Amino acid sequence: MFAVVKTGGKQYKVAAGEVLKIEKIAGEAGEKVQFNEVLMLGGDKTTVGTPTVEGAGVQAEILEQGKGPKVINYVKRRRKHSSQRKKGHRQQLTVVRITDILATGADKSGVTAALNGAGFVVAAGAAAVAAPKKAKAEKKVAPAKKAAAPKKEAAPKKEAAPKAAAGADDLKELSGVGPALEKKLHAAGVTTFAQVAAWTDADVEEFGEKLSFKGRIEREGWIEQAKKLAKG
Repeated sequence: MFAVVKTGGKQYKVAAGEVLKIEKIAGEAGEKVQFNEVLMLGGDKTTVGTPTVEGAGVQAEILEQGKGPKVINYVKRRRKHSSQRKKGHRQQLTVVRITDILATGADKSGVTAALNGAGFVVAAGAAAVAAPKKAKAEKKVAPAKKAAAPKKEAAPKKEAAPKAAAGADDLKELSGVGPALEKKLHAAGVTTFAQVAAWTDADVEEFGEKLSFKGRIEREGWIEQAKKLAKG
């Protein structure tokens, strides 16, 4: 005799004595559980459920709780501003041995019903207390009169961006420099090509950190560009 049961969103064809891995169900090793979603019974006579077979159940013993192999999900986008993402996952599994297939009377067996996840329910007829229901939220009583809402304080004015000093060069001529980055350079006191052309390795490292631009100053060749632009 065999049965087709549903658990963890999957269907399994099982027979007495078989050992199989399924998605995690609640319980400890050695405990007995019962699968109540039986879709079909086979053998001398085949019974197909609508959608389940009434009164049928499959009983099993939990052998082990564990995890499956690690699965790595890696995504990389090859673009100018490339991004990558890496995630690992190990599916929680339960190893069970099928002990008995009940064609009828499963609802009165008193065996704990198998449930995926950390919780559990008990089959009909078992001497156990049902899970407590969530307490109803208390109704909120509206006050007789609404208090006047306090006036919103005026938001502080944003500080104006620092203006370039007289005689400053157009730093946007440097590769990769836009209006926003030019403002940051002005705020850091850099306004001319001559200043950029005179940068040392220490200056490059310092400004790379300040501008969140580390390594790009060398790649874009700012110093060489600034030397040519400073000469006119």
